[in-house]
Amino acid sequence: QLQLVESGGGLVQPGGSLRLSCAFSGFTLDYYAVGWFRQAPGKEREGVSCISPSGGKTNYADSVKGRFTISRDSAKNTVYLQMNSLKPEDTAVYYCAAELGGPDYHTLNPDEYDSWGQGTQVTVSS
Repeated sequence: QLQLVESGGGLVQPGGSLRLSCAFSGFTLDYYAVGWFRQAPGKEREGVSCISPSGGKTNYADSVKGRFTISRDSAKNTVYLQMNSLKPEDTAVYYCAAELGGPDYHTLNPDEYDSWGQGTQVTVSS
């Protein structure tokens, strides 16, 4: 059974950085597209970033372009989200999700993902 475990969340001041990790177990990461999503209180879940199984295709929400970077490490079976220049509006619970797909498959649509982690809280506040 595929399991995803997020880590790396926490409290950070505006302008600071965090790196989130999404660790896979049960299956190899190599055949899965992975997305990062976030949900703030009272708001719908939104796509933040995604990466294809090959790692060659990525996409970002406009609100995080230039600040966030997604990457994957097959040897560690882990996907990362490096978040820089954090803003208070980035505060949310962050989730990673995975879906089987072709080498270049990637999507920010949460409805396309079947497997989800439990989430990690990110709070940006002074």
